[in-house]
Amino acid sequence: MKALFIEKVEKRIANQIIFPAIDLMITSGEVVAVQSNAEIRNQFIHMLVGEVPVSAGRIMLNDEELPKHFKRLCENVGLFLAEEAFYDRLSLGDYLGFYKRLYGADGKTEEFLKMVGLLEQKKKRVDSLTFSEKKRLQLARIILHDPDLLVLEEPTQNVDLESQLIIKRVIDEQVRKKKIVLVLNNYVETAIELTSRVYCLTKEGLRQIEVKDEGDLNNGEVAVSIQEEEILTRPIRFEKIPAKVNEKIILFDPTEIAFVESNDGVSHLHVKGETFPCTYTLNELFERLEMFGFFRCHRSYIVNLQKVREVITWTRNSYSLILDDAEKTSVPLSKGKLNELKDIIGL
Repeated sequence: MKALFIEKVEKRIANQIIFPAIDLMITSGEVVAVQSNAEIRNQFIHMLVGEVPVSAGRIMLNDEELPKHFKRLCENVGLFLAEEAFYDRLSLGDYLGFYKRLYGADGKTEEFLKMVGLLEQKKKRVDSLTFSEKKRLQLARIILHDPDLLVLEEPTQNVDLESQLIIKRVIDEQVRKKKIVLVLNNYVETAIELTSRVYCLTKEGLRQIEVKDEGDLNNGEVAVSIQEEEILTRPIRFEKIPAKVNEKIILFDPTEIAFVESNDGVSHLHVKGETFPCTYTLNELFERLEMFGFFRCHRSYIVNLQKVREVITWTRNSYSLILDDAEKTSVPLSKGKLNELKDIIGL
């Protein structure tokens, strides 16, 4: 069985841990998405292709160490980078023809251009394409030599709707052909549009994000069946907070949520710079989240106090909570809630 096997792999730069030892296996016919920030993602990609050393562990592709033998194994890898230089003066047909000869690939370039919806532009120059069309051409390039492993960095970022659909369709076709597909994304929302097997990679390690099809949850209750003399069904406590993205449900740990905001009667979870709509009202969410250290700081906001760095006084009647994130996000604090907050934090 063909597989990408990541075993106890970690990355350190001097005394700084970029990410600790992680384990991950992707077999043929699987799509796995890993969400991470740009620094971690770049280090991870450079390790895959052998441009920077693996601090510990090993990365195996079909039982061979990929970074160590990448020059020989590169024909088995299709690498789609977020930033890529194109031969702009070439026509689309000549562009793919160049790579076809480079890899000694079979198949006609027209077949791949048709696959990504660019056949009618075969004779146009690459520099005449839009950003979204270039991304589709890039995808055609990485699959024309029929590699076992596809590594896609931000494949649908900033592309138009047509290109999103085409890129997803091509990825689905590669899965049907039993390819190994690894997607590296900055945002969870775009990751789960491509697969339900999504992980988050941070300096704390690799953690799988729970994603379910809509309808798997029933108002936050989970049924447990016990078969003895009869079958009993009873609700159990469910502490994850569900948010909907398209037809998928993401289950967030309460500690991941920075704050919750209500706009026009719809609650929105703010998690690592992304916003996810939630079907629960703000009052229902507060009942669930209060035990995890959340505070109703405003009629339209609930904040995770563990994420708060500063309390700012703007005017005599205006206050804000500054969160401990890169953007120093500001969340409003009602005057009537100030004394309650002081009691909670012991001031």
